[in-house]
Amino acid sequence: MATMVATDMIESDADMAPLAPLAPLAERPARFDREAMAQMDALYSFAFKLTRVREEAEDLVSDTLLRAFDRWRQFQVGSNMRAWLFTILYHGFVSRKRRIDAREVPMPETEDGFNYREPVADEDPVATFFDSFIDETVVRAIGDLPEEYRSALVMSDVHGLRYAEIAKVLSVPEGTVKSRLFRGRRLLQGRLRGYAEDMGYITPAAVAA
Repeated sequence: MATMVATDMIESDADMAPLAPLAPLAERPARFDREAMAQMDALYSFAFKLTRVREEAEDLVSDTLLRAFDRWRQFQVGSNMRAWLFTILYHGFVSRKRRIDAREVPMPETEDGFNYREPVADEDPVATFFDSFIDETVVRAIGDLPEEYRSALVMSDVHGLRYAEIAKVLSVPEGTVKSRLFRGRRLLQGRLRGYAEDMGYITPAAVAA
């Protein structure tokens, strides 16, 4: 049985070429297959939040698993399988999106009233607003956010990935991850404040404090 070997990061989007035939099952550790398949639900959840189309999400998950099984030697033993698979899935999503879109459309800098160049502190006080509740209404609201915020929030607040893991998935610095989470949560806070009060998650006095 072959030994899994650590490598650098997953190949860039440019390397996402058509897959070669899968390595024979006998060469792949059974533990790898079990751990990868155990992430199916999380992969579909992440893919659906990105694509918002069931069929596209299913295709994206299938492609992700095929690539993971083909590239199993790139997985570092003892690291986070979910984060590694999310990296493959997100790169596949971006690659598809770039093929569909002739170019990326930049977000208006004044759409939500934030200065996107403003510094963000290490501590995010708005995050406490979400620590007490994550349910389907919140998940749907996250799904309506711009993609750069949505992907970071789904990985952090829904799937529990750490800053460093999210940064690796998105191929951005940790500071960028913190910035996107901070601003994404600020947007959600405004949209969900009334809902949180109605559900009793927070009180008006707590929000105002």
